[in-house]
Amino acid sequence: MSNMMRDSQIMAQTRDENLGYMSDMALELAQMAEDQGLATLAYLFRMAALEASTANSVLTDPGDLPEQMTSH
Repeated sequence: MSNMMRDSQIMAQTRDENLGYMSDMALELAQMAEDQGLATLAYLFRMAALEASTANSVLTDPGDLPEQMTSH
């Protein structure tokens, strides 16, 4: 049982790191798109970054999960 607990903790940590990385990358891409005058693309990347950071905070706080799910 403790083995499964440890595995799920590692998976959760990896997921958080991946979401953080995705958020950072999306923001960098948004900046690059903005520099090229591609406002729509920059907007889409900013939305992706927001989505990744929101998913990250929702998943790390299980208490908020149900109301987040219904608001979508």
